[in-house]
Formats: sequence, structure tokens, C-alpha cells
Amino acid sequence: MKLYDVTLAPNPRRVRIFLAEKGIDVPLVQVNLAEGEHKGAEFLEKNPSGKVPVLELDDGTCIAESVAICRYFEALTPEPRLFGTTPAEIGRIDMVNRQLELELLQAVGRAWVNGPIVAKMALGSFEQIPAAKLQGENGARAFYQRLDGELATRQFMAGEAFSVADITALCTIDFATRLVDLKPDPELSELWRWHGEVSARPSAGA
Repeated sequence: MKLYDVTLAPNPRRVRIFLAEKGIDVPLVQVNLAEGEHKGAEFLEKNPSGKVPVLELDDGTCIAESVAICRYFEALTPEPRLFGTTPAEIGRIDMVNRQLELELLQAVGRAWVNGPIVAKMALGSFEQIPAAKLQGENGARAFYQRLDGELATRQFMAGEAFSVADITALCTIDFATRLVDLKPDPELSELWRWHGEVSARPSAGA
């Protein structure tokens, strides 16, 4: 078993943190995005979408997409439960995690692909759109405000227990802060309270 990884990317980090919370060690294989390794024929056989992370099992089966990989390990090693225990918890965690992906991670992604770092890369026919960058930035900042209000009523993203939703939020916000110039406003005290708590978990360094 091995995990195809890119150290600085937020989605592979989601899986690494999940594995650390479970106490599972999986060998990592670094994929060179700058050289287009993820778009090569060999990698596309593992994931036709040409994205990381990808988990390759011992029998050659490949599972792509961060949440799909995490669900595999949740089934393999149920404790600690990071997708919830009761039907209500499972539903709520899935809901919050999906909202984080669709409303925050995608907004950060729009700002990223239309930003200055990506502009320096070899992009082929990709055309950056300044309006899309601004839209992404505005969407991310609005979502930060929303999270700050919601975290005033609960300890973690989806309730009173750490879950996969916290992993998604942490990886997204850290990526936005370090590489997209989208650090949350210092006045968002509840969001920063939460960020400090989850960043202090040993798994955050995975």
C-alpha cells in the first residue's frame, strides 16, 4: 500500500492528518507536479483525473479523492471515529465537510489558480481570469466570517468532537494563508481559537 502525495497541497495533507489521527503509517510517494508527472500516462492509469492524492492498495486497486481515501481507512480502522458515530453525527459531519469543500476550498482554489504563483507555472492553454480571482477571495473571506459566528456556538466544525470536517477546514485555511494570501482576519477570534486548538494536535504536523 502506498499514498501518492504532494507535500504542500491541501488535499493530500487532509489524508496525512487523517492517517495520523488513526495511527496508521502508509508509505508516501511524492508526485512532481512541476514536471507534469500527474498528467503522465502512468499516473493517469491510477487516476484518470490526474490529481493527488491517490491510494494504491497492494493488489493494485487505486482510490482517488481525499474523502474516499479517508472513508476507506475509517472502514478499515474505525476508531477514533472521524466521520461520526450516530446517524445524526454522520449526517452533520458529511454536511459540514461538503459545505467546506464546495464553499471554502473551491473559493480558495479559484483565487489560487488565478493568482501570481500559478501565473509563473507552465500552464499550457490555461487563461487566468482576474475577476475569478477576486470572486474566490471574496467568497473565502465571507466564509471565514460565517465560520467565526458558527464556532461561537460549538467547539469544532461539526459539533463538540474533532472530525474530518476540522481536517478539511485546517488544510484549506493553512493553504490559503501560506500560498494564496488569504489569511483570515485577526478579529475573527472564534475561528482563531478553533485554529489554535486543532493546530496543536500532533496530527496537524503530518
